[in-house]
Amino acid sequence: MHTNKVIVRFKDGAVKKGNTSDFFPNKISFHLNHLDGKIENIDVEALKAVFFVKDFDGNKDHKKKYEDTIHGAGRKISVDFSDGESITGYALGYSPDRLGFFITPADLTGNNERIFVVKSATKSIKFL
Repeated sequence: MHTNKVIVRFKDGAVKKGNTSDFFPNKISFHLNHLDGKIENIDVEALKAVFFVKDFDGNKDHKKKYEDTIHGAGRKISVDFSDGESITGYALGYSPDRLGFFITPADLTGNNERIFVVKSATKSIKFL
């Protein structure tokens, strides 16, 4: 079974890292296998976003630039989160009626491969 490296960020600011093999955008929960082996059930509605990452450490010195063009990744979109963070990327399946949606960040040199944005954690969503 394929596992994904994820960093989950909660609406309350908490951050957890681990792997998951049962995250689906239409489900309300999934299991996070923490790095220490502990397994936790995660309620998606409690989250800000699920970051599917290349590695767990990232590059602390990386300057985010959401300027890359990604062909075939959908429409360009800007997401402003309720906590003040903003991300620009591309979305194929945004629907305002769903719990959330995936974006591919317009920063190919960053650590995030894709991000599942939880709609209730956003302040605004705009197509560019």
